[in-house]
Amino acid sequence: MSFEPRCLSTGIGSLPHPVPEDAVSVILNNVKGAPFWPQLPALGLNEQMEIQYNEGLPRVMIDRVKERMYIDTTGDYSMDLATFYENYLAENFDSFAITPEFSKGIYAMEKALDARGAKLPLVKVQTTGPISFGLTIVDETKRAIYYNAEFIDVVVKALAMKCRWQIRKFSKFADRVICFIDEPILSAFGSSTYVSVTRDDVVAKIGEVVEAVHAEGGLAGVHCCGNTEWSILIDAGVDLVNFDAFDYGETIALYPEAVKSHIQAGKALAWGIVPTNSAKIRTQTADTLVAKFNGLVDNLAAKTGLDRGVILRQAVITPSCGTGSLPIADAELVFKLLGEVSATLQQGA
Repeated sequence: MSFEPRCLSTGIGSLPHPVPEDAVSVILNNVKGAPFWPQLPALGLNEQMEIQYNEGLPRVMIDRVKERMYIDTTGDYSMDLATFYENYLAENFDSFAITPEFSKGIYAMEKALDARGAKLPLVKVQTTGPISFGLTIVDETKRAIYYNAEFIDVVVKALAMKCRWQIRKFSKFADRVICFIDEPILSAFGSSTYVSVTRDDVVAKIGEVVEAVHAEGGLAGVHCCGNTEWSILIDAGVDLVNFDAFDYGETIALYPEAVKSHIQAGKALAWGIVPTNSAKIRTQTADTLVAKFNGLVDNLAAKTGLDRGVILRQAVITPSCGTGSLPIADAELVFKLLGEVSATLQQGA
């Protein structure tokens, strides 16, 4: 899908605000490119990035005493899986809805956008990715559900339906909906901890979710807030590769051929140039971040042979990660600088 964002801004997942309307106000006042609904971890367990997407998954157990979620694979679960696949194949989107119990941010943003009336060019939604979900959520023996062939297929398909449900919900507010697939665990890909996780499997599982986004006419992005093998995401067919450009900006240029093909196909890089670390954000200004970004773009242009202007036209500007763990003042500074950096860069794009 061809996409020329020209340094527009969007955000990554979480904000620290306990009042949903406050978080939505910060977003709408600062994110002029593609506003997004906020995940709100300050509201408790239900807003954590895996638990938030549990509805519609069979055999889910939430232990509120130990504050964890797991999938119970004991006994005969054939009827549970049969019901799941019936809903999936029938495209019963209501069975995969994210209810207000598990996301106050979705409904606060929906209400705010509805009140605005005018349709926006872009809105962003997000879902935890299948690799991060599968390697984080365990069964009753504390074995990652990723290694259970039956249940990881269920996880992938459930998350794909979550994407489609969100796109359908927000498409009335925008010409196009961007859906980010959040895969923070990919920063550990290739490590001894996940030696049995193959590249082909990662590409296939993310690719299935990307195909679901495309089935609804959405733009698919993948966010990873550390260093990883960026060509994996490109091979999975994503439209936007979102990376922490502040701390790992040089790493995208380590894959010049893949990135060049990605950009030439009319796809985008989402540069997480605004840091989401309190110590770092307090020392930055819009000017310092713009200068850092321009240096990284020059480096990528040199490594790929791409015209600098093309890279800028195919760029989205984001925070490096979510801000849910920051003090509220620091999170709001992140979004203030995000808006300023995006506005400055758009003048030159």
